[in-house]
Amino acid sequence: MAPAGRRCYKGNRGSLLAATTSISPVRDIELTPLPNGVRVITEAMPHVRSVSVGIWIGTGSRRETPEQNGISHFIEHMLFKGTTHRSAEDIARSVDSIGGNLDAFTAKELVCFNTKVLDQHLSLAWDVLADLVLNPLFRSEDIEKEKGVILEEIKMEADSPDYLVHEIFSSNFWKDHPLGKPILGTRETVRRFDSDMIRQYYASVYAPANLIVTAAGNLTHDRVVALVRDHFERLPAGAPVPPDPVPSTHARIALRNKKSLEQVHMCLGVPSYPLPHQERFACYVLNTLLGGGMSSRLFQNIRERQGLAYAVFSELNPYRDTGCLSIYAGTSQESARKVVESIIHEFHELKEKPVSEEELRRAKDHLKGSLMLSLESTASRMTNLARQEMYFGRFFTLDELVESIEAITAADVQRIAQTFFDPKQIALTVLGNLENFRIGREDLVC
Repeated sequence: MAPAGRRCYKGNRGSLLAATTSISPVRDIELTPLPNGVRVITEAMPHVRSVSVGIWIGTGSRRETPEQNGISHFIEHMLFKGTTHRSAEDIARSVDSIGGNLDAFTAKELVCFNTKVLDQHLSLAWDVLADLVLNPLFRSEDIEKEKGVILEEIKMEADSPDYLVHEIFSSNFWKDHPLGKPILGTRETVRRFDSDMIRQYYASVYAPANLIVTAAGNLTHDRVVALVRDHFERLPAGAPVPPDPVPSTHARIALRNKKSLEQVHMCLGVPSYPLPHQERFACYVLNTLLGGGMSSRLFQNIRERQGLAYAVFSELNPYRDTGCLSIYAGTSQESARKVVESIIHEFHELKEKPVSEEELRRAKDHLKGSLMLSLESTASRMTNLARQEMYFGRFFTLDELVESIEAITAADVQRIAQTFFDPKQIALTVLGNLENFRIGREDLVC
């Protein structure tokens, strides 16, 4: 029996998975909330020698005001610039010297600081990780230096057309909402950041009620909880971050001329369901069929049969209350219209005709294989724990996930396609040397 305040999740091997793989889906997951609201979640993987641990902030760039755009990412960088106990060089050397990894990233709805080390070095790695998250200096001279670094990062991304076309697409699709703003911020917003602004935002977001600690690997739950308590238990609880408004989507057609580009880059997308939606597995299957791999319809039709593009794929970007299914392709100016027509043709086919059992089986097996492979490492398990707690408040066994994928029918996929691929909801961004290239709403009818 689990002690008070702790939840345990054990999954047993089911007949379906036993028939398809020898990998055991048992997940030894435990959760302990600290009195101030910090949640500690672990998954024991006794067959490995590593441990991955992460500190997750449940607030990303989508909660920033226009003036704050980019501040979540900026703070992520600043936390590596030194603490009250360690210099920036000490932070880097501490984990490098034991052969571990120390990393961080900022997303639209979260920020993560994480490390992966041998199990024997967990205490040291955790001490470094907790120190940089809890005790940053935010010195004015470091802030000014880091502005230069971030401004160069913004320039680097702007020089990447496949990145730029997605940013332009997002700014139009999520118009007037932080989801449409770049995670890095802009040159104007980054230049305006100062110590007071950064400290105020940090204090409002890096609060126990907004923190999750996850760990996976060769560990014991009690030991990880004890390590977290040593650093986090004395923090005042603070108030939960209030919910923000659900964004609206906009079906805009944007043509951006950039004569220096050799290729035309395009991003075409439609609204889709939020991440926790009950139909999410049908969305995953649809995305896999459409452009999720080498056997997908877009890849086979546009690249293999017609030879119109090297890169073409679709992807789902679901958030807690909304989502987007988008397609990217890079092609020549002469072939751009044909690529759009081919994408619209695949929309029409998925709406009008049920997929065959063979194609549906390939998509399901692709998803199941990707899922199982993604959970082989301690880092991926650690990440999976955080995302399931943030978006679902529970943990799914592999059996449950596999059964949910298997339950999807051709009729489910067709219904989702008919819902998503509404010509009035299709947004399109085209970037390149466009000259006489024109396209309108009438060209998106499917």
